[in-house]
Amino acid sequence: MRVFPVYAPKLIVKHARIFLTGVIWVKDLGRLEFDKGRFLLPRQDLPKVKQATLELNKLIERQNREPETT
Repeated sequence: MRVFPVYAPKLIVKHARIFLTGVIWVKDLGRLEFDKGRFLLPRQDLPKVKQATLELNKLIERQNREPETT
């Protein structure tokens, strides 16, 4: 488990893309799980965490598409 003291989307996405499966903890958000390089939506309906998860997955999708177009 990696701990991020601040919400830094690019660093978090980089970590998820390298390790593919695991758990991270982000201050003020809590625990985020990822599998196959994508973040899983939390079981609890927390709007702040859900929004961050969707943002991270969108960033991963954008990075996955970049190498194909260039």
